[in-house]
Amino acid sequence: METMKIGIIDDQNIFRQSLSLLIKSVPEFEVVAEAATASMLLTIFDTLPAQIPDVLLMDMNMPEMNGIELNKIIARKYPNIRVIVLSVHAQDRLISKMITSGAAGYLIKNCDKEELITAIKSTYETGFYMNKQVLMAIQQVNRSSSKTISIFDSPSFELTPREKEVLELICKENSSAEIAEKLFLSVRTVEGHRNNLLLKTQSRNTAGLVLFAIRHLLFEVL
Repeated sequence: METMKIGIIDDQNIFRQSLSLLIKSVPEFEVVAEAATASMLLTIFDTLPAQIPDVLLMDMNMPEMNGIELNKIIARKYPNIRVIVLSVHAQDRLISKMITSGAAGYLIKNCDKEELITAIKSTYETGFYMNKQVLMAIQQVNRSSSKTISIFDSPSFELTPREKEVLELICKENSSAEIAEKLFLSVRTVEGHRNNLLLKTQSRNTAGLVLFAIRHLLFEVL
């Protein structure tokens, strides 16, 4: 069984400690880092590389630095960490902004244990987790924005038919292995298409690809 390393940052001690106990109750999860502030977390990452997690559960509102700013720093300094934001806020624009800044997922703090576990596993395996609420929020912001541009109307940008197939399956939360099986390709070939998509779309991560697909009308939440 592969162990997933989890980090937690939240300035509310009771919530953080309770969340840690919940995470530790799952056999394949290991809590490797806990912090109450951004400075504490970054010090851990800078000095103790073994405690850098695969997935970081991050509070949105913290005293020293908000989640948006910390997320940008983590995306720049530790691009392999996949951040799931935990917040009491459900505003569409805030959700969209966090995903744009590099978060791999966004959950409201009143979510149940099962969804949290699903979110962590999905983020670890596919690079992102977005439930219907998050996808609808991004789509709603996209519809009200003047920045909506169809990729087919842009002569400077082109995706191959295969890249579009891979992108659609990514948006449907398929892992590289699952995409390879469905398209009769090797996992290495799928990873090559994924990397090409990241380069072409200038996306930071898999969540960024989903955001790109929604913005350019390549994927619609039903």
